[in-house]
Amino acid sequence: MKSIWDYANPQLRDLGVYEPGKPIEETARELGADAASIIKLASNENPLGPSPKALEAMRQALQSAHRYPDGGGYYLREALAAKLGLRRENIILGSGSNEVLEFLGHAFLNRDDEIITSEHAFIAYKLIAAVFGARTIQVPSPDLHHNLDGMIAAITPATRLIFIANPNNPTGTLLSQREIDSFIAALPQKIVVAFDEAYFEYVENPPDTLKFVRDRRNVIVLRTFSKIQGLASLRIGYGLAHPELIQVLQKTRQPFNVSGLAQAAAVAGLQDEEHQRKTKCITDEGRAFFEQEFAAMRLEFAPSSANFVLVKVGDAASVFHQLLQRRIIVRALKGYDLPEWIRISIGTMEQNRTCIDALKEVLAKA
Repeated sequence: MKSIWDYANPQLRDLGVYEPGKPIEETARELGADAASIIKLASNENPLGPSPKALEAMRQALQSAHRYPDGGGYYLREALAAKLGLRRENIILGSGSNEVLEFLGHAFLNRDDEIITSEHAFIAYKLIAAVFGARTIQVPSPDLHHNLDGMIAAITPATRLIFIANPNNPTGTLLSQREIDSFIAALPQKIVVAFDEAYFEYVENPPDTLKFVRDRRNVIVLRTFSKIQGLASLRIGYGLAHPELIQVLQKTRQPFNVSGLAQAAAVAGLQDEEHQRKTKCITDEGRAFFEQEFAAMRLEFAPSSANFVLVKVGDAASVFHQLLQRRIIVRALKGYDLPEWIRISIGTMEQNRTCIDALKEVLAKA
């Protein structure tokens, strides 16, 4: 008897599955512990939670939960356009910025096409390519930074999309304006470049990629409400591009893909600049603390521009499990070809200190 796999798209058989950070509830069940005692520093979430204004907007939006949301996201797109100096026609909303990545796959990828990305880049890029039967060309990054010259050299007639996370996940490294400008100047017009800027708001002086949108280059900038806005559970993100590119992507979007609850929370959260400042402040403090401690422990780490730090600990899988036994969740990175490294999200200072104390204990035993 044949398996259902004999009828499914063949590229799905060997496709890896994205593994998110281990959930608090799952860890609590496994350890027989109270969920409140678990410290999760694995998924780059906002330790302060959502803006109070976003929480109030969600409570009010629940009264209309029986109605379909605004399928075009008018008010949120208007609010984003006003904040960013763009037009509503420059913006597409997604169920997280990951869904906008899928829109790009639907719009531009066919079997045997190619995408280009960095060796240690967000794993979702190559998973999306595989779903559409496209090949992923990974450009080596031995210093944990994007090699933009290598990406240009890797372009072939089959290249359709290039994905660049800046700051990069999981390394936290940042490309400069000069590097990006030189890259875009050397890029063939027919190739679409996605700048994934999920951690944009954590950067002190971020490079300007929206100028390429205004210049009508085939560039899309991806951002999210999951990180500094603290709305990860609501799944809401957006893409910024010239109107014709947005029109192409709108053809791939399902109706009502972003809930009314998420849209209301995002509009309110966008206006709460004080909450964003507090989040950035606690992140800057925590990142400096981790990097100072790693230096004192003589551990190699990647200086980060995001809300996490990548650190080399030896047997990362073992360190991950030992920290888990101490009720601390971090992220081991074997799936990113970084088997000796863990990524630690920045939490409250109390959580950060607890994590460092536990890490010192684990490494001392090793």
